[in-house]
Amino acid sequence: MNNPKSIDILLVEDDPGDVELTKEGLHAAKTLVNLHVVDDGEKAIKFLRKETPYADAVRPDIILLDLNMPRKNGQETLQEIKADPSFRAIPVVVLTTSEAETDIVRCYDLGANCYISKPISFEAFTKVVAMIEEFWFTIVRIPSIKK
Repeated sequence: MNNPKSIDILLVEDDPGDVELTKEGLHAAKTLVNLHVVDDGEKAIKFLRKETPYADAVRPDIILLDLNMPRKNGQETLQEIKADPSFRAIPVVVLTTSEAETDIVRCYDLGANCYISKPISFEAFTKVVAMIEEFWFTIVRIPSIKK
């Protein structure tokens, strides 16, 4: 990205505690971050498609995706995002408690850009979130497609 004024992150996470930890980790971000949160995969797809109640949603610059969610899990959501040419270029970082090799392999097969197992401690979790921000918005170049 060419030094954006702000970054839009879509966090797909059903655990309110992990949402708060993610907010804490992004609080000290070097980049202005607009965090949008939905608590399941169905809502994430509606958000991306700007369907009710997300008609005013912005296209996120990156998606942080949990795997273990109700209704539509993270793998199903990832598969749907990466199958849609309109959303395929949005980087998806899987941020989950699962350390199962089968989940890791499946997520990469489905097009995940990164797979991170959530640390247990508050300090480690917030540090990981800050490192995600640093890596994806300082080091990596991602498309700045806003539709």
